[in-house]
Amino acid sequence: MTNLSRPGDASPALGRDAVSTVLHAICDQVGLESAGARLIKFTNNAVLDLPHEPIVVRIAGSQTVRDRVSKVITVAEWLARHRMPAVRLFPGINQPVEAYGHLATLWWRVSSTGRAPTGAHLGRILRRYHSLPPPETPLPPWRPLVPIRQRIAETDGLPQEVVTFLETKCEQLEEAVARLEYALPAGPIHGDSFLGNLIPGPEGAVICDFDSAAYGPREWDLTPVAVGELRFGYPGNPQKKLAMTYGFDITGWSGFPIFRQLRELQLVTSVLPVLRGNPSLGDQWRHRMRTFRNGDLDAAWTPYR
Repeated sequence: MTNLSRPGDASPALGRDAVSTVLHAICDQVGLESAGARLIKFTNNAVLDLPHEPIVVRIAGSQTVRDRVSKVITVAEWLARHRMPAVRLFPGINQPVEAYGHLATLWWRVSSTGRAPTGAHLGRILRRYHSLPPPETPLPPWRPLVPIRQRIAETDGLPQEVVTFLETKCEQLEEAVARLEYALPAGPIHGDSFLGNLIPGPEGAVICDFDSAAYGPREWDLTPVAVGELRFGYPGNPQKKLAMTYGFDITGWSGFPIFRQLRELQLVTSVLPVLRGNPSLGDQWRHRMRTFRNGDLDAAWTPYR
């Protein structure tokens, strides 16, 4: 059954079967051609390329992500004012665009024709990002467990013992994070700065995905690449290159084991609200859940498809 609601209704998670209908309605509203749209990615958001337009459409996949859309727009405008190497909103459209209760943002397509981004590229971008003055509209404080708990709460069909484990883990990590002593000053952070959020543009790498932007510890922005190398086996020593370029090695910080657990909990729970609507995620999610729960630090994970 197609997962749609009318504007004003309580919106469900976006199911894969509803993506094309929602996209067509969005494009109709703003006068764009949706024929032949290509689904680039569908995890927290459905990201689609419009072949007849210079545009990528990003449709929020759950209530957790819908709640962040206005912040995403604020951050994109802030980065554009400071000429950051980042994706840009498509101009001339009142954003976000709503269809059937689902929210979308529209972005200039970045031609992925440059060199594959490395940890050094990310290190340079993060140094610049962390040097920016805060945006006029204050970023929300970094509270990473709030969206994790929200995703758990809005997910139907999980066994109660899995829910209990995840909720208990949230409580444990919340207490552990509150006791950490940081080495870097707090400030604006990207919040999800892994290599997959860099696009190899023709003029150099640009950063995307501002859903997790916040005011918080800079150490958090240095954590995803380190965890990615440990879990996904990123080639080319990206963690070492990031540390050398940025000037700080997160793996030598005393709080890294706690941040690793927090990042892995994010990676386990990130797709919970869309699991039922996107069954292709199931096998990898079950593998991550099982190995995380068992404390298996050596198990290899693969990206969600």
